Amino acid sequence: MSGQTIERLPDAELEVMQAIWDCKPPVSRADIEPLLESRLLTLLGRLTQKGVLQAQKRGKSKVYTPAFSRGQYVASQGSRFLSKLCRGDVRLFATALCEGGLSREEVEELRRLLEEDGL
Repeated sequence: MSGQTIERLPDAELEVMQAIWDCKPPVSRADIEPLLESRLLTLLGRLTQKGVLQAQKRGKSKVYTPAFSRGQYVASQGSRFLSKLCRGDVRLFATALCEGGLSREEVEELRRLLEEDGL
């Protein structure tokens, strides 16, 4: 890949690559699982410290419960997107949704939900 531009990896994929780079190639899944486990524990600890997860001790391990639902998170981020990036412009927000890859069927479903007050 020398000379080629390498695109930015999403954080989760970068975590896997970090584990692979820490090993001598070729790398098996068994080689990287212990490395990813420690990173996973670090991420779970950070999410718990931020209050995103609640941790409880169960036996020798911990169990985690989200502090909010996926729907609550999506609603919050949608609201943030609307206010920060679209400056409250609903038309710009709708255009971004449509140009962002919503299919005609998804747009029609959104229209139907809005008309039925299903949102």
